Amino acid sequence: MKPEISYRLYLVTDRDLMSSPTLEEGVEQAIQGGVTLVQLREKDCSSLEFYQTAQKVKAICDAHKVPLIINDRVDIALAVDAAGVHIGQSDLPAPVVRKIIGPDKILGVSAGTVAQAVQAQQDGADYLGVGAMFPTGTKEDADITSMEELKAITQAVEIPMVIIGGINKGTIPQFTHCDIDGVAVVSAILAQPDIRQAAQELDAMLPEGWGR
Repeated sequence: MKPEISYRLYLVTDRDLMSSPTLEEGVEQAIQGGVTLVQLREKDCSSLEFYQTAQKVKAICDAHKVPLIINDRVDIALAVDAAGVHIGQSDLPAPVVRKIIGPDKILGVSAGTVAQAVQAQQDGADYLGVGAMFPTGTKEDADITSMEELKAITQAVEIPMVIIGGINKGTIPQFTHCDIDGVAVVSAILAQPDIRQAAQELDAMLPEGWGR
């Protein structure tokens, strides 16, 4: 049975941006501030280090009853019994990932166009990460998704979606009227001097109806 998930305030990790001494401390402070879902994203470490970090982060998430999603690495997600995995357009195809992880894990897929979003839904995705909405230093090669495209995606699919890419206190007000389920953020939380307070301030900006 799939876990209940709120996509309201979705933290995506990046150890290069952290203001905290360790990734684990940053994640815990973010959760204390209101983060409802955590994605562990590690692009530049060994499989062993990723696994060990995932174990530590999952222990923190479990203690606070916040689901953990693993970026890209299906093997790591299964090894630590994470809630699910998130894949991009250049990763393993969604149907293959679904076959590996089974029906009870969460599958998230990145989408920047209506076609990609519709395909992801057909392939069994549980939610979409839509963007990048703005240029962002965490993914400098990302294509930008327009507001018009976002609106078209919300009309084309029924699964939950979060927006990502340059989402912060300055840009969130542009989306509070949109039919989405949450925001995915990196530096707007982890790079701030007070991580807990940064999460609290973002959460306070989000509409009450978000987070299904």
